[in-house]
Amino acid sequence: MELNKSMKQHSIEIERGERFHFGKNWSRFLTVLNDERIEEAKKSLQQMLDVDNTLEGKSFVDIGSGSGLFSLCARMLGAKVYSFDYDPQSVACTAELRRRYFPDDSNWVVKEGSVLDMNYLATLGQFDVVYSWGVLHHTGAMWQALENVSKMVRKGGHLFIALYNYQERKSDRWRKVKQLYCSGRIGRWAVVAVFIPYFFIGGLIIDLVRGKNPFLRYSEYKKQLRGMSRVYDWFDWLGGYPFEVAKPEDIFNFFYNKGFQLTKLKTVAGRHGCNEFVFLKSN
Repeated sequence: MELNKSMKQHSIEIERGERFHFGKNWSRFLTVLNDERIEEAKKSLQQMLDVDNTLEGKSFVDIGSGSGLFSLCARMLGAKVYSFDYDPQSVACTAELRRRYFPDDSNWVVKEGSVLDMNYLATLGQFDVVYSWGVLHHTGAMWQALENVSKMVRKGGHLFIALYNYQERKSDRWRKVKQLYCSGRIGRWAVVAVFIPYFFIGGLIIDLVRGKNPFLRYSEYKKQLRGMSRVYDWFDWLGGYPFEVAKPEDIFNFFYNKGFQLTKLKTVAGRHGCNEFVFLKSN
């Protein structure tokens, strides 16, 4: 009953232009997912968590699992994984990766749920690794979501999150672009017609100015892409709504006051995109 209610609410929000259909974008991404992308994603997870070979014996929750790629990587590294997402189609994508690589595996659970639902979260307990990359700023209540995830980390465990960078007026302009994209078919095509050529041509110009071969973009940037697809990331960026942002220092202070220590930080150096944080829960 609750599941059907959640699915209905999600559909209503999309129809009203209040939310981007992330799951549809993730299902397209799965058509280009291959072993090389999976390996790059796994390396990026290992690097940020300072894990050489394994997460064996660790519990890992993927909040807003999207395509399921990083849940898959955590499971490949030996973790016991719990994946959940608010978007039913994203849940289906994660379940599809589980079916492909770990069929009938009791150590990887895939469910539908919301990080804003405290009753649901209370049933999950705490985890050694709480992971949420580029998700919490799309909930419509980012600070409440951050409060909620802080309680899911076991003492001595790690929190790995990525959040959109604050850019003052630029952030406000991007919010309006995203609202237009989600407003309906006309708004979506207007945004695509303007910004996809802008992103593509802009990237080519930058490569040429730097003396790089623009046709080698994936091989050069694959580590930065974390195994993702640049094209599908463009659509995720343009449509990603709700949209909230934060300064790195505000995130640091928020978790420092809750007994977390920052162990790794990777910023976008003032540009748009996600700053990445890894925190250790010390008490």
